Formats: sequence, structure tokens, C-alpha cells
Amino acid sequence: MSLYVRLLVVALLLSSLVLSQAVEPAKQKSRTFQFTYQTTLQGLEPGQAYRLWIPIPQSNEYQIAAPVEGNQPSLGKITSESRFGNHIFYVEGKADAQGQATVFTEYRVTRKEVTSSGPVPTASEVDMYLKADKMVPVDGKPLSLIEGKALPGDKMEMARTLYETVNGHMKYSKEGTGWGRGDSNWACDSKFGNCTDFHSLFISLARAQKMPAKFEIGFSLPEARGAGEIAGYHCWAFFQPETGKGWVPVDISEANKNPKLANYYFGNLTENRLTLSTGRDIVLEPRQAGPPLNFFIYPYAEVDGKPLTAEKIKRLVKYKDVE
Repeated sequence: MSLYVRLLVVALLLSSLVLSQAVEPAKQKSRTFQFTYQTTLQGLEPGQAYRLWIPIPQSNEYQIAAPVEGNQPSLGKITSESRFGNHIFYVEGKADAQGQATVFTEYRVTRKEVTSSGPVPTASEVDMYLKADKMVPVDGKPLSLIEGKALPGDKMEMARTLYETVNGHMKYSKEGTGWGRGDSNWACDSKFGNCTDFHSLFISLARAQKMPAKFEIGFSLPEARGAGEIAGYHCWAFFQPETGKGWVPVDISEANKNPKLANYYFGNLTENRLTLSTGRDIVLEPRQAGPPLNFFIYPYAEVDGKPLTAEKIKRLVKYKDVE
């Protein structure tokens, strides 16, 4: 073999190696932490009976959740509501001499970064996630945002257009009142809100285009590893671009707060989060006496068949990285 041929072979091998390294997918990130959710009911009469429902994490395609052994309350049971499959810690008890009751759950969770489409929804899921929710219509006011627009025929590009439309229309802000209910009509008018408002508007637009879309809610963790309290919830959405394709995530409110990551948050989710429930208009298990919940992120309690006011339900949410 001539020197020229040998050099050519080496060059081809090196090019092949560089190319293989260039197309090798980035390693999927993950995070393992301990998640504690403490609920305290206050302002009850001593010995007064109560019913309490607490959302708890469950394992799915993106997270593995298991109760911490020895740290679960002995009073209560784990249930699952039938429509979305959300897991619930349900307790029936009586207030102590101070008119209080405290329940906590503790889970070890490994959360994965979402970098590709998820499982393909079933036919029943597709049907469910094309229908309107109480505050998420599939017609009317939200459609004014795309009135007169020529939407792409490609479903993935159409979803990106809807994503960019919502991101351009909305501003992440918690000023005043009305935000945080996930009301698509309100979000359309107000042009601001939090994650529920952003994603409700997106879901309205997607479903109106016969694109199944679903709502997911939980908590965000600080990017830096450590331990501490978590102040508030966070939510995001998934859509199915075409029949036979899997769920694709979007986090439009995070994109709005971090414009440099706008491309990332179309189709990806960081590992710095925890899912607690899916869906809207939730009927708990056992069924609550009150109306369906708008969404299920905070503990819900009833006394004498009536919802306990939020002021009487104190919560403490904590995380601690373990790996």
C-alpha cells in the first residue's frame, strides 16, 4: 500500500470518528433528591373529623419515585383517581386538642431530563385530551390569536407556531389578581400570568387544531444542588403532533423568563422538576364532596362535607439532593 493510500485511509478513519462523535447524542441529565410534603390543618375544633387528600409523586417515563421507608404516616392510604391516574395520599382523622392535624409524606425521586418524545397516547387519551376543560375552551376568544394566520401544514411546525404565538402574546408576571387559575380566556385578555395561564392558552390553541395536549403540574427545584424549601408550584404541557407519535413537552413560561432557552423548551424539559399530577377538573379518590379541582397540586381537605379554606391548610415543601 502506497504512502498516499495509507494517509487517505487514516484521514477517512479520523473523519468517521469525528463524525460519529459529532452526532452522538448528549447524555441525558438526571437528578435524585428527597421530597417532603408536610400538611398541617389548623383552626378546627378539638376532635373534629376531617378528610384530607395530598398529591404524591409517582413513577412514569421521566421520574422514578418511591416512599422513604419508615418516614410515611401510619394513618391513611394511597389511592388513585381513575381519569388521569394521579396518585393520592388520603387520610381520615380527627383534630388534636389544639384543633390541628399534621400529615407528611416523603419520597425519594430520580428525575430525568426530557430530551425526546414520550410514549404514544392511547385512543382514549387522545379523545380526552382533545376536549375542552372548564377553563380551557377549544373555541372562542383564544382562537383570536391565530385568526388570519396561515398555520404550517406540518404538525410539529404548527405546534412551534402556537408555542411562539403564546410566548409572544404573554408576559410572565404575577401582578394584580386573576392570574394562576389557568383560564385561557383570561390569559388571552390579560396578556400576562404564570405557568398555568401560559400553558392553558397553548392547550386551547393546540386542541382547537385537533392536536391532543395535556397539562402537567408539580414543583421546580433550584438548579444548584443542595437542600431547602420550595415556595410555589410549576407546570408545563405536552402535545401529540401526529397520530402514532409520542408526547412532546413544552415549557413556555420558562422560555418567556429565559429567552435564550426558548428553543430548548420546545421539546425539552430540564431535570430540575417533579411531577405531582396531570390534568384539570379532577375528581379525587375517594370522591370529594366539593366540586372537581381546577388542578391538583396543593393538599385539599374537607370538614363536615365542605372544603376547608386555604387559610386553614398550611404546607411545607422541601427537597434535599442525595446524589
